[in-house]
This record gives sequence, structure tokens and C-alpha cells, in this order.
Amino acid sequence: MAKVKYYYDPKTLSYRKIEKGARYKIRNTAIFLASSALMGALFYLVADNFINSPKEKRLHREVENMKIQYEILNGKMNQAVAVLEGLQKRDDDIYRVIFEAEPIPNTIRKAGFGGANRYKKLEGFDNSELIKETAQRMDQITKEIYVQSRSFDEIVDMAEDKTKLLAAIPAIQPVANKDLKRMASGFGLRVDPFTKARKMHNGMDFSAQIGTPVYATGDGKVIRADNRASGFGNHIRIDHGYGYTTVYAHLNEYNVRKGQKVKRGEIIGFVGNTGRSRGPHLHYEVWLNDDKLNPVNFYYGELSPEEFSTIIQMSSQPNQSFD
Repeated sequence: MAKVKYYYDPKTLSYRKIEKGARYKIRNTAIFLASSALMGALFYLVADNFINSPKEKRLHREVENMKIQYEILNGKMNQAVAVLEGLQKRDDDIYRVIFEAEPIPNTIRKAGFGGANRYKKLEGFDNSELIKETAQRMDQITKEIYVQSRSFDEIVDMAEDKTKLLAAIPAIQPVANKDLKRMASGFGLRVDPFTKARKMHNGMDFSAQIGTPVYATGDGKVIRADNRASGFGNHIRIDHGYGYTTVYAHLNEYNVRKGQKVKRGEIIGFVGNTGRSRGPHLHYEVWLNDDKLNPVNFYYGELSPEEFSTIIQMSSQPNQSFD
């Protein structure tokens, strides 16, 4: 119940009731409404800033969880970077050294991304920097993995090529010569058996009975098997690739034909005495891009260091050749 207020009237010498007019009521109503609006606004501000709704609480938990997940992801990326750097180091310092290849420059391994801003769509959020940094690191790691993958592909190709090269290079003696007694004449200036003058002998002579097997000294392809080369008689030439060719002369028979692929150690023919020859033997030559090389340097595939030293000494004697 509202309080009734009175005032003292000196004319009537009595208290009279104060009558509240319309203006008074309007003022009080306005004050009440203004106060209510102010209190409501204050309450809203307090609630908005200090009291979270269930939805806001859920979103806040999701954001915090997202931050934790990003931190875990960055930790895993750190581990991936460490492993990748180890692979890169082994690639440059071991694999590429073995195959005599240049290491991949860091300017290629660590190259960034040019052009427009790739991460513009990630800007404008509360955690944009965290998201952008993670995306950039992921892109960089992905690119480095791609570069390393291509490098390993190249290493595999080089390894396969190296394997083919090692199989192709002449590396054994063309006739069985375990006791090293069949080496009759070596590479260099030798006495010609017909003219008795000293002349260049471009191969090695192996004395053997007619019909002794002759072996391919490396993988390759037979490019000649005929008697049309001056002085060689029946002879075989094998192209080993990589610039290497071997010649097997004065044969009695062929065991291969032109165009046939052969493997190291495969029987390609038999010792004879055809062409310009003083007796049954095999004349063997090694060419590299048409340059005649000393065949003795290619017997590392089957000789011990002691045997190799012995055959070097024997092949160096200035004796008479067989052809």
C-alpha cells in the first residue's frame, strides 16, 4: 500500500492530504522505466561477459580441444621433420656419394611457395596464426617429402644402372686359367711371330688346346661373329654398353650368333688357330670407345690380390706374341 503524504495548511490550521497530479505520476513512471532499462542493460552486460551459456561453454571446450590437437599435431610434425632430416642427410652423405651423384641443394629441399597468399582463407579467426602456421608447416613437410621421394627414385635408378654397369664391364678371364699358366703374351710392345719386329700387341694371348671353351667376360650383345676382320680369323665381338667392347679372335667354332644377348661366364665359342696365328690360342682385347685397353686390368672379378700381382708380372714380360 502506497504511503499517504500530508502537508500543514496555515490557513485552516490543519493537515491536508497531498494530491499527486498527472505530471508527478508520469515522472515517476519514466524514472521507473529508465531504472528498469538501466538495470536490464547492466544485467545483460554482466551476463554476456561473465556468465557463459551452455552453448558457449561447449564451443569454448571445442576451441580448447582444438588447440590441444594442434599442439599434438605440431609435435608429430616435429618428429616427422627429424626423421626427414635424417633421411636427407643419409641421402646426401651416403647414397649419393656411393653413386657419385651431386647432393640436392637446400635451395631445392627447403624452397617455399611463391605466388598469391595460399592461406588467405584462414585469416580473420581468433586462432588464425596457429592454423596458418600449422598449414604452412604441413605444406613444407609435404613438399620436402616429395623432393626426397623423387631423390630416392633417382637413387634406385642409379643403383639399377650401377648393377647393370658392374655386370657389363669385362671382369673375368676369357678362358679357364686358375693356375695362371695359359697367359702367353700380354698387352704392349711385343715381338711379332711373323716379322720378328717389335710392334704393338693390343690384347692378351691365352694358349689353349683347340676346342677349349671361351667365355663372355661381361654381359652384353654379340655384334659380330664372323671371319671378315683382317688377321682375326673366326672372331666374336660383344658390345657391353657404357662404351665397352670385347674381342675374341682365332676361334675354331662359334657358340653364339650376331644379335644374341649373353651373360658373363656364358660359353660363346671355342679356342682355335684361324687367321693370323702361330698356334692354338685365344687373342682377347678390351675396347673403351674404340681405345684399346690392357685386359689385365679387368680380371679383378676372379683373382685374389696375389694372383693379380702374378698375372701383372707375367703379362709385362716383353716376349713374342702368338699373332
